[in-house]
Amino acid sequence: MEPQLLHRVADSVATVVVHHPAKRNAMTAAMWRALPELLDALAGDPAVRALVLTGEGATFCAGADISTLREPAEDAQGLAVRAEEALAAFPKPTVAAIRGHCVGGGAQLAVACDLRFAEESALFGVTPAKLGVVYPASSTRRLVALTGPATAKYLLFSGELIDAGRASRTGLVDEVLPEGGLGERVAEFARVLASRSQLTQAAAKEFANGRTDRDAYWAAQARGSGDTAEGVAAFLERRQPRFGWSMPPGGSTSG
Repeated sequence: MEPQLLHRVADSVATVVVHHPAKRNAMTAAMWRALPELLDALAGDPAVRALVLTGEGATFCAGADISTLREPAEDAQGLAVRAEEALAAFPKPTVAAIRGHCVGGGAQLAVACDLRFAEESALFGVTPAKLGVVYPASSTRRLVALTGPATAKYLLFSGELIDAGRASRTGLVDEVLPEGGLGERVAEFARVLASRSQLTQAAAKEFANGRTDRDAYWAAQARGSGDTAEGVAAFLERRQPRFGWSMPPGGSTSG
């Protein structure tokens, strides 16, 4: 099978799989280009309430497939940044499910997700110093916001790999799972995400990402949605809530 991004939707969760096992799921130029378009389609799909990004088999993503990046270095880097930004802007909750190596461009994609769950044998690295590449400013800021400046500098200055335990202690990983336990835990957690209020999640994602001009918008959405009344009623009646608010057509709430 050619290197590509595979996807499926089940139980309101979209799963995107980086499929290039011959090169430890390294991203080709075509795959970088395809990711924003795929994410746009999934964001606009009302059946999708959460997204999981993972790699085929025992590796998440070993970075960029250098052999396919025939553009000048800046253009090749631009492909990765556009894909990363599209993932960070995805309006619904995103989880990276990480096995094996999560390195270079793979780490960019993982950091762009809202949450990262990893098997205990996973390894993480941000490796531009090994290639003499200037890491993008936006990617650097996102890494610093997640791990703090000291860990970001350690990763960027050295290019060294760190294990899942250290990644967890620094905030790079949210949960570490025993070998063989990642798939079940991520599926379980994704179902939890899909069951919660999309209104709460969408507003929280904007606020957590630093947007400061939408308080009135989200207050109006909350007043008109009925989600709060439904959530309280479901709690009192000891049943699962049936939240009514959903993402506007096109999969974006930006304005």
